[in-house]
Amino acid sequence: MKPDRRTSTPSHAPASIGIAIAFYAFITIGVAESGLGVLLPSILDTFNLTPATVTFLFISQIAGYVLAAFSSSLISSRLGLAPMLLIAAITLTTALATYGLAPAWGIMVAVGTLLGLGIGLIDAGINAYMVSDQREAKWIGLLHAFYGIGALLGPAIATTLLLLGLNWRQVYGVIASLVALLIVTVGWVMVVHYPPMMRRTATSNSHAVANLRFALKTPAVLISGLFLLVAVGTEASLGNWAYTVQQVSRGISASIAGYSISAMWLGFTIGRVMLGIFVNRLGAARLVTASLSLLAVGLLTWWLLPEQWLSLPIIGFAIAAIFPTTIWLMPQRVPTAVVPAAIGFVTSVASLGSAIIPTTIGWIANRAGLEIIPMLILLLAIALAVLHSWLTKQDVSSFDD
Repeated sequence: MKPDRRTSTPSHAPASIGIAIAFYAFITIGVAESGLGVLLPSILDTFNLTPATVTFLFISQIAGYVLAAFSSSLISSRLGLAPMLLIAAITLTTALATYGLAPAWGIMVAVGTLLGLGIGLIDAGINAYMVSDQREAKWIGLLHAFYGIGALLGPAIATTLLLLGLNWRQVYGVIASLVALLIVTVGWVMVVHYPPMMRRTATSNSHAVANLRFALKTPAVLISGLFLLVAVGTEASLGNWAYTVQQVSRGISASIAGYSISAMWLGFTIGRVMLGIFVNRLGAARLVTASLSLLAVGLLTWWLLPEQWLSLPIIGFAIAAIFPTTIWLMPQRVPTAVVPAAIGFVTSVASLGSAIIPTTIGWIANRAGLEIIPMLILLLAIALAVLHSWLTKQDVSSFDD
C-alpha cells in the first residue's frame, strides 16, 4: 500500500513556510481590527451615528466570535488547519469588502458576524497550530508581536490614506486586499499539500467533541477565558476609542491623533518582541503582574493628563505580554490532548471581549461623555489584576493537588 502523501509529513518539509503564513495571518487581523479606530469618526459622520448606536457594529461580531469559540477545534480536527484558514480568510475578506461597499448602516451591522467568525477562526487556529507543534512553539511570542505589527500598521495606513484624500470606504478596500493575499497563500498550501498545515490538530484518539467538553469543565480554562476576554476587551477598547477620545473629545489634530495610536501599537509590538526575555527573567506570572501595574500607571496618566499622548505607547507596551503569556501557559494547565480545544475556546471567548467591552464603553460614553473612556479602561485594568490573582491561586491549587 502506498503512503498517503497528503497526510504524511516528510522530514524535509520546511517549518518556515507555516511560520511565515502564521505571521502574515496575524498581521492581517491586526490591521483589520486596529484600522477601525481611526475610521470610526468617519463612519459616525456618514451614517449620522452616536457613540451608542455605532456599537451595534461591535455587537454584530459577537455571534461570529461565539461560533468560532465552539467550532474552531472541531473544524481543525476534521479538516485540518489550512482548510479552516481558507474559510476564515474568505469570510474576513468578504466582511471587510462589504464594509467598504455597504450603502446602508444595517448592512455593515449584518456582516459584522462574518468579521467576528473570520478573525476568531484565524486566531484560534494559528494559536493551536503554533503551540501544538514543538518546532513552532518557540515562536509563539513573536507570533503575537506580528499581531502588534499589524495593529500599528492599521492606524498608520488608515491615517495616511485619509490624509491623502481617500475616504473610509476606500481604506476598507485596501485592508480587504491585504487579507485577500492570505487567501492566495493558504490556497497554495492546499494545492501543494504542505504537510504541517494540512494535518489535523487533534492530539489524541479522543473525539474532538469530548476534548471540548472536558476543556469546558476545567476551571483553569474557564478562568483563563474570562481573563483573556477582559484583556482583549481592554485592547479593543483602546484600539476603537482612543483615537476618538484624542481627536474628537480633546481636539488633537487628526494626524497627531492617528499616529499617536500607531505609537501605542508600536509600544505593544516592542513589548511582544521582547516577551521571551521578560518571561525568562521574571517568570510568566510575575511578568503579568508587572504588566498590569505598568498598565494601570499608563492609563491613570492618560486619564488625568489629557494634553499629552506619550502615555499611549507605555499603555501599549504594558498590555503586550498578557495575552501570549496566558496562551503559552495553557499546555501546562490542561492535559496535552485537550490543548487544541482549550486554546481554541479561550482565544475565541477572548475575542468576545473585543465586541462586548467596547460596546459597553460606547453606551456609557454616549451618556457620560467621551472623557469617561480612559477611566473606564483603568477600571478594566483593575479587574484584570483581580482575575490574575484568582488564576494564579488556581495554578497553586492544582500543583498542591
